Parts: sequence; structure tokens; C-alpha cells
Amino acid sequence: MADRLYLSCWIARRNGGYSAHRALRYFENILGIFPFSKLAARGPALRIYALEHSEPPQFEREFSPGADPAALAEAAGEFMQDDSLAEVDTAWDLFQYEGDWKLAPAGVMISCFGPAFENEIGDQLRIDFGNDSRYLPDPRIEGGIKMGESNLKSLVHLIHEIERIVPLERRQLWSESGESPAETILKAISL
Repeated sequence: MADRLYLSCWIARRNGGYSAHRALRYFENILGIFPFSKLAARGPALRIYALEHSEPPQFEREFSPGADPAALAEAAGEFMQDDSLAEVDTAWDLFQYEGDWKLAPAGVMISCFGPAFENEIGDQLRIDFGNDSRYLPDPRIEGGIKMGESNLKSLVHLIHEIERIVPLERRQLWSESGESPAETILKAISL
């Protein structure tokens, strides 16, 4: 059964603490290295939520494909407060199987939590990578191991790039079910 895969990041305290302003700077850094889809029909959408994610967004704007990450961060900065959440709903290109393997846009949500915005685990930056099945080598499908490994390498590369540009106190790759992503990958390989 498919499970959602997330990367949560906590910014190091030694670098001046955490504020909405600093968060947006690191959010922009992540957007700057994120490999936005070249194949998606639509560009990224930015939403800003105040106080709770269950409320309608206080700001929402869709950008054209190839939008400058600085423009996304600048638009977020106009509305972002300590009790806000900024989200970029976008995609990146991964190998996907639909009768044959091909590169196709795969949805991703990149989030930046203001320090007073309540969230379940208290992380400050988060990426929702979608279903973990996108990153699992599948020996039951011809080419499934190679394509799954390619997607997994893209994921690991992005995580290392984030660690390089954002001063992290810690980071955690986790799944919605609570099952360890590493154990899930090992299970998939041993099918």
C-alpha cells in the first residue's frame, strides 16, 4: 500500500533562532535548488495560510512554468507572519510507469512554517514528496529496479543539497504511517 513520504527540517538555533523572516530566506534557498518540472503543464502555486491549515488560504497565486524562486519567496514575504504557513504546490520530473517508463511530473508540496503556526511535529520546513511508491525499486516490473533507484537518487541528492544550503539542527525523512522509509525500501527490493 502506498504511503506518503515527507522530509522535515529544523533550522539550527545557533544561527540566530527561528523567525518568519529567516524561514523565508531558507525557503527561498530550497526553492532555488529544487528541480522544478520541465514537463508540467502548469507552474507552481503559492498559498499562504494564517493560524490553521484548515482555514482557506489568505493568499493564493499560480505562477507560470519556469517562475523564478525569488519571485515565489517575495510574494510569500508580503503575507508571511510568525503565525503563517507558506506552501508551494509544484512538481518535479520522475520516472513513472504507465505501461512503459517515462519521465513525468510528480506532485510535491514544499512548506515553510512560521514559528507560531501549529503543526503536528514542530518542523519548520517540510517537503511532501507524495506516494513513497515513486521512490521504491519494483522488481516485479521490467526496469523497475533501475527506475526506482533513479528516483531514489534524485530524492537523496535533493536532501544532501538542502543540508548543504540550510543550517539544519536536524532533519527527518518519514512516512505518514510511521513506517521507516529505509525499511520500506529494503522490503521493496526483497520482493
